[in-house]
Amino acid sequence: ASAQTFDSSAFAGMRWRAIGPYRGGRSVAVTGSSKRPLEYWMGTTGGGVFKTTDGGMNWGPATDRYFGGTIGALAQSESNPDIVWAGGGESDIRGNTAPGDGVWMTKDDGRTWSRIEYFDVKDHVNRIRIHPTNPDIVWVGVLGHAFGPNPQRGVFKTIDGGKSWRRVLYRDDQTGISDLVLDPSNPDVIYAAFWHAYRTPWSLESGGPGGGIFKSTDGGENWTELTAHAGLPKGLWGKVGLAVSGAKSSRVWAIIEAEEGGVYRSAARRGRRRTTSASCASAHGTTRASMPIPATPTSCTRSTRASIVRATAARRSRRRWSCRTATTTISGSRRTTPTVW
Repeated sequence: ASAQTFDSSAFAGMRWRAIGPYRGGRSVAVTGSSKRPLEYWMGTTGGGVFKTTDGGMNWGPATDRYFGGTIGALAQSESNPDIVWAGGGESDIRGNTAPGDGVWMTKDDGRTWSRIEYFDVKDHVNRIRIHPTNPDIVWVGVLGHAFGPNPQRGVFKTIDGGKSWRRVLYRDDQTGISDLVLDPSNPDVIYAAFWHAYRTPWSLESGGPGGGIFKSTDGGENWTELTAHAGLPKGLWGKVGLAVSGAKSSRVWAIIEAEEGGVYRSAARRGRRRTTSASCASAHGTTRASMPIPATPTSCTRSTRASIVRATAARRSRRRWSCRTATTTISGSRRTTPTVW
């Protein structure tokens, strides 16, 4: 029998339209610029990058002709908003996690994109930071492969807009970057968090000897480890998130997965001292510098205060930290958890 024919002109006026659902899953990357208050970029899980120019009322795909996949990091240049960087692979390495398509950059507000060949397409890129006044200087924080060891982990830096790269901070082939933040008042001051983590098809292992926090004061050329500083948790660390106060750059916040994990805040070395009861210190196994701040004031004896002050002085470092909460659990000698931060 002959094939059925039809008049194709009958469909000329038809147009495709989305009928839902209007939400395509989770997103772990978003960026924008103060110079364009209605323009934002969103990295999707499995769908590439989307863009809005009307404050989020309408969104459209920005990378479909170049790359897609899962987006773990986005950054738009503050000094030149036409420059946007995108890194593939989300930081929430769930059982259905997937890498993206490597690291990409646009210099024309998303009309065209170019791939940065230096980076492995299987990498999970957690953070991209652009220097606020010089868009040629970029730092990329790489977690690495989710399902096995690989050497391309740590912090990478370019000073020529992506033409050449150097790895400026590295731990080992099983530990990568979970967060990377610049001091808003001084971009030479950088904090980086390491996370030892990998997946199998049926499990997530989070935590290992490589976890910790590092600080640089010269744009990432040299680094100092802060992990053992007074007040921060002992033992194995899992995933870490960081933030630097825009109002007070000496105030740094860290959310840390650990035996005594929680939200930690850096504290100035000088200033009014808080006093807490000896029973609180004993219960937490900490000195005053690292104790959770009580909900209501408590009193101490003079001898208790003196002993706390002496113990604190013995553990002083360049930066002290105080714990705000402690709500995590641990199983065995290595950190294992079904929870994704």
